[in-house]
Amino acid sequence: MEKKSIFVPHLDKSERLDIYLSGVLNFTRAKIKNLVDEGLISIHGKTAKKAGFLLRGGEHIDVFIPEDKPSELKGEAIPLDIFYEDEWLLVINKPPGLVVHPAAGHWEGTLVNALLHHFKALSKIDAGRPGIVHRLDKDTSGLLVVAKTDDVHLELSQQFKSREIEKYYAVLVHGKLSHKEGKIEKPIGRHPRDRKKMSVFAGGRYALTLYRVLEEFSQCSFLECKLETGRTHQIRVHLASMGNPVVGDSVYGKSDGVERQMLHAWKMKFKHPLTGKLLSFEAPLPKDFLDILEACRQNCFHCNSFFIKKEREDSP
Repeated sequence: MEKKSIFVPHLDKSERLDIYLSGVLNFTRAKIKNLVDEGLISIHGKTAKKAGFLLRGGEHIDVFIPEDKPSELKGEAIPLDIFYEDEWLLVINKPPGLVVHPAAGHWEGTLVNALLHHFKALSKIDAGRPGIVHRLDKDTSGLLVVAKTDDVHLELSQQFKSREIEKYYAVLVHGKLSHKEGKIEKPIGRHPRDRKKMSVFAGGRYALTLYRVLEEFSQCSFLECKLETGRTHQIRVHLASMGNPVVGDSVYGKSDGVERQMLHAWKMKFKHPLTGKLLSFEAPLPKDFLDILEACRQNCFHCNSFFIKKEREDSP
């Protein structure tokens, strides 16, 4: 990722951020807006929230530019676990380890490549991410909805924006929470020093996660979390901020010998954009999640032993 630092000199009149940067960087305003939406532009060290922010002169701007994507996306014969399909959309149970769309370091072998192989019709709202309405992290498993037409894509995006789509996640975390159910209401934004991470800080965007404890063990807890907002890494960042990092999350927690974060997009409910029918889905927990959960259920001594065993197995 390339970083460009820009100092805005005195301006005779205020100027929009996207207009100013499009002239300085020779980018389209749409590309500048995408960078803002991804949290990749900061002003005086704070993440820019609007492409229309008015510059007055004297601002220090940092722009983080991802590597260019390949011009052509190709279909690949990657198997898909399809929960639902009609002529307008489909719902997929994504396995852990599958990247959703091509990006730096993952130009092939993604969900998008699989979709292009299996389906002729996919929405083209974002040419680099055909069909993709929302995302899951590479190591997060579970339910993901895909649009086949542009109209359905736009309607689903609006439902996500207006929080009409209900999303529930199964999560295994280290430690115990002080309350059996509650909410985590903390703003989230791009980490000020590590641009690949998110963090909780006062200048971030509003974020709300609801949780309830399903099972509690001596070393960890099994939760159901409902997303009320959709910030990047929201559940992982929120739970880590409570002192309860997700098991297997080495980015926001600690290395515990588990290969990936125990986070699963468990349930999803939404209104079909065209028929108006309420669609409801539940994806069973994958085997690796069940294995650790069962170890915890038997006795959390065994659960702790599982982590230690994994660390030994992974050691050179």
